[in-house]
Amino acid sequence: MVKKALPKPLSFKQTIGPSFVLLGLALGSGELILWPFLAANYGLGLLWGALLGITFQYFLNTEVMRYTLATGESVFVGLRKISRLIPLWFVLSTFIPWSLPGFSSASSDIIKYFFPSINKNILAVSLLLLVGIILSLGKSLYKTVETFQKTIIFIGLPFIFGLVIFFSSPSDYLEAFLGLIGKGDGYWFFPPAVAVSAFLGAFAYAGAGGNLNLAQSYYIKEKGFGMGKYSSKISSLVKTDHPPSVLTGRIFTPTLENRQRWKSWWKLVKQEHLLIFWFLGLITIVMLSLLSKVTVHGQVSESGLSFLFLEAGVIGQKTLPIFKTLFLLLSATMLFSTQLGVLESSSRIISENIAIFLKPLSDKINLSLYFYIALWSQIFLGCFIYLIGFSEPRALITLSALLNALAMMVSFPLIYYLNRHHLRPEMQPSFFRIVIMSFAFLFFLYFLTTLAFG
Repeated sequence: MVKKALPKPLSFKQTIGPSFVLLGLALGSGELILWPFLAANYGLGLLWGALLGITFQYFLNTEVMRYTLATGESVFVGLRKISRLIPLWFVLSTFIPWSLPGFSSASSDIIKYFFPSINKNILAVSLLLLVGIILSLGKSLYKTVETFQKTIIFIGLPFIFGLVIFFSSPSDYLEAFLGLIGKGDGYWFFPPAVAVSAFLGAFAYAGAGGNLNLAQSYYIKEKGFGMGKYSSKISSLVKTDHPPSVLTGRIFTPTLENRQRWKSWWKLVKQEHLLIFWFLGLITIVMLSLLSKVTVHGQVSESGLSFLFLEAGVIGQKTLPIFKTLFLLLSATMLFSTQLGVLESSSRIISENIAIFLKPLSDKINLSLYFYIALWSQIFLGCFIYLIGFSEPRALITLSALLNALAMMVSFPLIYYLNRHHLRPEMQPSFFRIVIMSFAFLFFLYFLTTLAFG
């Protein structure tokens, strides 16, 4: 690798941003749909799974950031140096789960509630096409997604928190706290009737889920953190200039000053991710689960998003009808925002892995072209899946979550191996982090094996 100076660390305020993208990916899946559904059925005793799941993802994501901070290249480029076949795994394990149109389907269900005369199929397909148009026309791909996600989060979370405060009592907060340590109503850790698939799907989506956690590499590069300052960025489809770029990174000389800068960078990104992704993400899961439990516990049908509409109805009855409308509109917007972020992140992963599989790493590659081919391929496949009849939103989201649980399980040992064998000793993960990542791998392995053979 070419040697460059490690840039000076930014202030903590300047580092805030990349984790909002991953948090936005989680809002419309685990936070809004899967965990509240479990809470509506089984109470809050399963919240320990959300705490453990988002903690596992915090460690995985920060290990991804470690590699990119140190080298300025994505973890996918690093893993390609280990084996040429690894990119094929990431193409398949990203393209298949994230092409399932669960989020746009759920969003269209809610919009159709307000406009019953609209054809649901046309609406769902139109939402997917709208995502493609937004991502294709935005001046800066990263800024488009980051701005979109920040707006939803800053508007949506205060509204949700306000509803929780209105509906909840101190005993509800105590129940949520006990749920975080595994104590439910008459059970510890697992209620007798809970399906492994429902729990594992929610567990995998206690955060971004699947290979999308590894997309944090790109957001470190886009923000210019560490050695990512020297990396190229993906430009808009409408730009006439798409300069080819080399995907391999740069390293810094291990001088005393650079080592001190490295420690500062590493501390900054851990703090930013802990505050935005882990803390806000966990609080959001708890609040939305709590709201679901106190409004519709024991009234839930197994079909689709019925619990979400029931929840909105109770909110409207006990406050003002306008709050029912606002809750549903916010839910639809969060789901659309998730679909936008999912397709942006997955297209980055697919495009880069196709490129590094087909071409030598030393070649200059027009990554923007690969990105938009991957993006529109996923959109057209999603439209096809939906139009042939696979349109039930919660089923699509759960299936996607289970496939992503498998992908995430594989990521833990791969990222561990990459950082232990391709970074200098002073930058490698600690023994504590190795233990956490090993436990995460075994946890996913156990539940996936139980689901397959149990």
